[in-house]
Amino acid sequence: MRLESEPVRQRVVNLDPVVPLPPALLPCRTPIEGRWATVEPLDARKHGSDLYDASHDRPEAEQIWAYLPYGPFPSLDSYVGWLRSCSAAPDPLFFAIRDHASGMASGLASLMSIEPLHGSIEIGHIMFGLPLQNTVAGTEGLYLLMKHAMDDLGNRRLEWKCDAGNEPSRRAARRLGFAFEGVFSQHRIVKDRNRDTAWYSIIDSEWTTIQASFEQWLDQENFDANGKQKSSLSSMTQADRDRRSQSTS
Repeated sequence: MRLESEPVRQRVVNLDPVVPLPPALLPCRTPIEGRWATVEPLDARKHGSDLYDASHDRPEAEQIWAYLPYGPFPSLDSYVGWLRSCSAAPDPLFFAIRDHASGMASGLASLMSIEPLHGSIEIGHIMFGLPLQNTVAGTEGLYLLMKHAMDDLGNRRLEWKCDAGNEPSRRAARRLGFAFEGVFSQHRIVKDRNRDTAWYSIIDSEWTTIQASFEQWLDQENFDANGKQKSSLSSMTQADRDRRSQSTS
């Protein structure tokens, strides 16, 4: 499969000493509350049934698992068993995303590749069940984890990686403000097929303006009485990318 090329963000090579050094903090298993969603440490007993219902037993749910290295699962019991192993792991550290409107935990995401000495962390293993797709709650859930990684833990680099053929994930990365860094060819074998991996990142010098875009987009004033957005997040983060590109050209 041949994909359209995507511009690679040009950054000045930085050889300066790192001052101050990152605080080397690890993420904790604590809930993070937002306006539209809550991010909760994964608990297989608490979240399993909601997550299974949101991602199984409907034909349209098959696509959820197309680019993930696991799933779909043949039964609720097998899925809960897999969630138990995820709940026990420190890296990836899994969280469930609970939509305040429905009260349901219908998505998963994790903080992973956790390297506190280098101030680097990744957001990954993202699974949005059907009720969470294309919702403000889903976007805010990811933002809460991004904000925790950059503001609370003091990381200097936040990564997003995905199958290079997964165009929805690549669009999501761009929408959330991540910069494309290139493709690792033949990086993985997933479900017995080759995976080239597209790499994206946000670094600390970019985070302030990206965060401002999120806060502006999530503001109640950006939504009408029917909950429809007035300005899109992608337009805000694209404007920020354009400004940064002009400053480095």
